[in-house]
Amino acid sequence: MTSLPGGSDTGASTAEPWSVVCARCGTRSEDPQPTWTCSVEHGTRHYFCDTCARENLRAIEGRLDSAWW
Repeated sequence: MTSLPGGSDTGASTAEPWSVVCARCGTRSEDPQPTWTCSVEHGTRHYFCDTCARENLRAIEGRLDSAWW
């Protein structure tokens, strides 16, 4: 099971607002978007918005790090 950042497994509700930022263009979203892409590069998660993911789909499918895009 995956927890959101700042969450705990104790069951207590500590709803802290957090936002997701596109690693390429800087677009912000207050809620996790199901259409955004998450990539783990060198042990760090990077999120990409719909637009950036669509524009770089071939590179993503080829598993190229975002530095190559």
